Amino acid sequence: MMTAPTRTIVAHVRAPLLLEPVDSQIETLRACESEGAIDDLLLRSWPKEVTRSEASPHQEVLEAYERFESWADRRGVSIRPPFRERTSTSQVTGETRELLVTPLLCLEVYADDEFVGVFPHSEADGEETYTTDEAIATLRTGELPTPLGEEPTVETAANDGACPECGGSLVDGQGLYACAECEWVGTATATGEFAAYETPAVESERRGRVLESR
Repeated sequence: MMTAPTRTIVAHVRAPLLLEPVDSQIETLRACESEGAIDDLLLRSWPKEVTRSEASPHQEVLEAYERFESWADRRGVSIRPPFRERTSTSQVTGETRELLVTPLLCLEVYADDEFVGVFPHSEADGEETYTTDEAIATLRTGELPTPLGEEPTVETAANDGACPECGGSLVDGQGLYACAECEWVGTATATGEFAAYETPAVESERRGRVLESR
């Protein structure tokens, strides 16, 4: 008998407030966890805007965005929106900054250590969107949402050669991929995603900022 995968949801919420309808969505996810529809719910906060530079204090947000965008490219879908990129020029110094605008709520879904997808996202042509409400409705049934687009092959992931953590080049050592820039190590799953040895829960404790229970 096959064992059901561990269902982990990482919910990124814009800080500092949880407002309707996001608040009710988080409460529904908490109910899913307490009822056993999902195994682990991890809450992370992020600001409304993040400066896109190496000097930004929110590198974990930029790394998450790069990871989501890499997944979307391989899947043939788009995460813009809900993410937006814009520039801001200071009237005092004349300095122009590149900014990343985050969504109110974004869900990372994992089956065991395998990255299932990011919600919301849209088809490349923008005709169809898989919303967070739809993803949560599926999770309430005990099932995992199936992203739009097409599943990449292992060859697609290997040929892409981009580290899911920092975007650097990966070295293939007979199926074990290693990044010389950030020392990330993992494998390519059957669906073509890169999977690290760390579980999402461990990664969250190490690098995420978990919201306190309200």
